[in-house]
Amino acid sequence: MLETCTFCRIADARLPAYNLLEDDLVLAFLDLHPIREGHALIVPKQHYPWFEDMPEHVAARIMSTGQRLARAMKREWGAERVAFFFTGIHVAHTHAHVVPMLHRHDVTSVRYLEDGVEEFSLPPTPEGTVLAQTADRIRAQLGEIR
Repeated sequence: MLETCTFCRIADARLPAYNLLEDDLVLAFLDLHPIREGHALIVPKQHYPWFEDMPEHVAARIMSTGQRLARAMKREWGAERVAFFFTGIHVAHTHAHVVPMLHRHDVTSVRYLEDGVEEFSLPPTPEGTVLAQTADRIRAQLGEIR
C-alpha cells in the first residue's frame, strides 16, 4: 500500500467508497465520475501501478469480478453489452472500468467522433504492409519479454 495512493486508501478502507464486491485480492466500487449509472472500478488491494505489473492470478480475479458485475449490470439496466477496460489516466494504481453501455458511444474514443456524436467514423485502416510491420515489431518485443 502506498500512503499517498487514492485507490490504496480506498482498498484498505481509509477512504470511503460505494463498495460492490470484495475479496482477499480485489475491491469493486462505484466510480465517482461515472460514464453511465453503474460504472464501477475494480482495483487490486495490493498496489500495482500498471496492469502489466500485476501477477496473472490477480488479473484473472479482476476479470472474473468484472464478469460478475457485467451480468448484474445487464440484468439491472437491460444493457446488451458491458464495457471492460483498464486505464491509468488519473490514478497510477491498476484499475479496470466496468460500464453498462446504453449508447454506442458510451466508451468511444473521440477519434471515432470526427463526424459528430450521432455518427461513428472508424479511423482509417493502415495499409497491409504497415499493419504487417507493426505486428512484426510487437512480436519481436514479445520474444524479448517473458
